[in-house]
Amino acid sequence: MKIFVDTANVNDIRRMAEFGILDGATTNPSLIAKEGRNLADVIEEICGIVDGPISAEVISEDHEGMIEEGKELAKIHKNVVIKIPMCEEGIKAVYNLNKEGIKTNVTLIFSVNQALIAAKAGATYVSPFLGRVDDIGYDGINLIYDIREVYDNFNINTEIISASIRHPMHVQQVAKAGSDIATIPPSVIEKMFKHPLTDIGIEKFLEDAKK
Repeated sequence: MKIFVDTANVNDIRRMAEFGILDGATTNPSLIAKEGRNLADVIEEICGIVDGPISAEVISEDHEGMIEEGKELAKIHKNVVIKIPMCEEGIKAVYNLNKEGIKTNVTLIFSVNQALIAAKAGATYVSPFLGRVDDIGYDGINLIYDIREVYDNFNINTEIISASIRHPMHVQQVAKAGSDIATIPPSVIEKMFKHPLTDIGIEKFLEDAKK
């Protein structure tokens, strides 16, 4: 399973990139707003750090605007993927951008039907938000299993990006569910390194080495 970092903070991305585990990155308007910077500048900088797909989201509400935004964002770097919300106008934009060879990531996916529609329109990636599904009392991991099953049934090549990852167990679960990618906040990636038995083991080795 590929690992993307889910943030627009370039300092955090540089720090995560030093581990050599990043395959890409995802951003959204909320993450960009936190940085108080221009979207294009942030995306360009991230592309210089991570050699992999970098999702940049459009903010237009009609498909014509999404298409124009997408074309401009795609000019920033060959690795830019246009992130588009799951809605009727968004799917029109995905269909048209796909015809022009521009990669897309359909975000805010909460059902198999949405994932199927996005794939049929030509989406390169879909981003089901499993954490938000959990928040309303449903099982977000089952959503990943179900999308994987449907895609495999019909040899659909659209890749699944498990998003809204809240904790390390989510990462383990989506990997078992067959997600192609998990996009993970830096704070959760840091927790993935940790295990109390590892800490105890290191401490014991160091104590023994001093004897």
